[in-house]
Amino acid sequence: MESLLYILWNPNLEFFHIGPFAVRWYGLCWLLGFAAAYLLVRRLYREQKIKDELFEPLFLYCFLGILIGARLGHCIFYEPDYFLTSGKGLVEMLLPIRFLPDGGFKFIGYEGLASHGGTLGLMIALWLYVRKTKLSLWTVLDNIAIATGSMACLIRLGNLMNSEIIGKVTDVPWAFIFERVDSYPRHPGQLYEAIAYAILFFLMWWLHKKMPEKIGTGWYFGLCLSYIFTFRFFIEYTKEVQEAFEASLPIDMGQILSIPFVILGIYCMIRKQKV
Repeated sequence: MESLLYILWNPNLEFFHIGPFAVRWYGLCWLLGFAAAYLLVRRLYREQKIKDELFEPLFLYCFLGILIGARLGHCIFYEPDYFLTSGKGLVEMLLPIRFLPDGGFKFIGYEGLASHGGTLGLMIALWLYVRKTKLSLWTVLDNIAIATGSMACLIRLGNLMNSEIIGKVTDVPWAFIFERVDSYPRHPGQLYEAIAYAILFFLMWWLHKKMPEKIGTGWYFGLCLSYIFTFRFFIEYTKEVQEAFEASLPIDMGQILSIPFVILGIYCMIRKQKV
């Protein structure tokens, strides 16, 4: 097919800049995602008559848990040969810099973040949060799960703006040509995920209005995990592998890491039925 039949995709990476200071679309999407989740969970806390002072530390716990977990997840699962085999690699894993051949370094931001690691980091952060606040872990997990789709959607839109996590070559009429990557029409995997997570958010928000009594049982948390990572498992078939070593695996790393989360999600939903 002629390339004119496809969507040519090469947006400016920056939303705006003032002098040397620039705001990138990816960072803006992360910020909007956190802001949306923050406002939604605060509303849920108030609906449940949970004190504001117990809510305020939540944002910091979530931010650090997701960022640290996502970064470590990418470095350990996708690029261990680079990050875990030298002192410079370990430093780059923890700091948003890249060492240069001439001995200097430059600030590049965190260019590798893995959603599976972010999910695990968030779960650990929420466990620490409930130890401090003495709230029910299941209540906190369910509230976060209800809002998760909004943030996940915006993050994947950020990936789309960055032309990263691209799909496999295809001839579907809605294929994107990511001009920053190559000239081949590809599945817009980021957009598929963004749409799926938007649907998840509206579904969860509707369900929590219909069944508020299930908040605190772990059912919403289980539904969120099983929905997201079941979708992630199958959407991987439309995406290019992120690292070369994945090509030799029967299923890629994203699918391998999705399986435990699906099992945990199903367990949480079954657990509720036994309460």
